[in-house]
Amino acid sequence: MSLPISRSLKADTSGLTRRGLLAAGAGTVFVSAFPFPAGAAPEDMKAAIRKAFGKGELRDGRVSINTPPIAENGYSVPITVRVESPMSEGDHVREIGLFSPRNPVAHIAHYYLGPRAGRAEIATRIRMAGTQDVMAVAKMNDGTLWSAARETVVTLAACVVL
Repeated sequence: MSLPISRSLKADTSGLTRRGLLAAGAGTVFVSAFPFPAGAAPEDMKAAIRKAFGKGELRDGRVSINTPPIAENGYSVPITVRVESPMSEGDHVREIGLFSPRNPVAHIAHYYLGPRAGRAEIATRIRMAGTQDVMAVAKMNDGTLWSAARETVVTLAACVVL
């Protein structure tokens, strides 16, 4: 005894085929296995510094950066920047900028200070896309720019594109 076949079932017209599904799965595996780092180039960092601070000459000194020499995880790396300044009305820090040549956006953070800040010091945590030099630039009230850079070795990068 045979049962009648119902003709009410319609063919799937969504366009999804078995081959298409397999190709999408293979592409997902490929991208997951080989993550492509997203990062700015050193030229991008220089351009970001010029955009933030103008074309003044960067001088070494007065700025110190404290980061761990090795960070096991790039998702939260502590950083402290100090600038030698009496923070008086006649000699104080106006701005501090943090820059990175390998993060997706080269200009990480920007801080504005004044003589009433007491100390020219900032502390934060940043994401780092692998081993790199983080640069801090400080602009004084007379317009001079001071900078310092510090390398941190990152064993597990945070800023990657999947």
